[in-house]
Order: sequence, then structure tokens, then C-alpha cells
Amino acid sequence: MFDLMFQPLRKYADFQGRARRSEYWFFWLFQAVVSFLLCIVAMIVAGGDPQSGAATAVYGLLGLFCLALLIPSLAVAFRRLHDTNRSAWWLFIALVPFVGGLVLFIFYVLDGTPGDNRFGPDPKGRG
Repeated sequence: MFDLMFQPLRKYADFQGRARRSEYWFFWLFQAVVSFLLCIVAMIVAGGDPQSGAATAVYGLLGLFCLALLIPSLAVAFRRLHDTNRSAWWLFIALVPFVGGLVLFIFYVLDGTPGDNRFGPDPKGRG
């Protein structure tokens, strides 16, 4: 589990190949948990004053964390779409309000193409 959670960090800017559902969703979970914990720390540090310098510093760390994970997040999204035999150009559908995010969510939940596809071998080793 932890291996899949950090695999996108090892493949930091690798936009080629395919990514299993578990790799995508565990990385998403990792980002959500760390972001949540940083927000909790910021609220505790703020002590009721969200404008305090310490809270601002923690929110700055959260911003740096999100910025640092932007490239691997895009890369794993590209590879996840490749696993379903779709081009990464499908990410632009997210620009369509409401429907775009739902379509991408469905693509991310779908099982990958069994066997090899035009983006590489099956990461599950099927076929």
C-alpha cells in the first residue's frame, strides 16, 4: 500500500506509461491526509486568530506542499488516463463545469485496459 502511495513521487515527472487505480487513489489519499493535518496544525497554532504569523507560516507550508505535488499529480493523472486507453488531452474536459469533473472521476474509477495498449504494458500484468 505505502509503495503505491509514494510511487508517483518516485516517478515525479514521468508522463509516459500507465498507472493502476490503486496508485492514483492512494496518492490522492496521501495528499488529502497531509493537507488535512496541515490545516489542523494551522488551526491549533492560530489559537483562534487565523491572521497570526504562525498560522500564516503553516498555511504557507500547505501551499508549498500543494505546489511541490502539482507535477506528480498531473503525471499520475496522465498515466491513469493512459491505463484506460485515453489520451491525457481528456484532462481538459475538467474545464467543463460540473460534467467535466464527473467524467474524469468515472475515467479514474474504471479498470484499465487488460493487456498492452498504445501507452504500454498492463501494470497488473494481465494478458
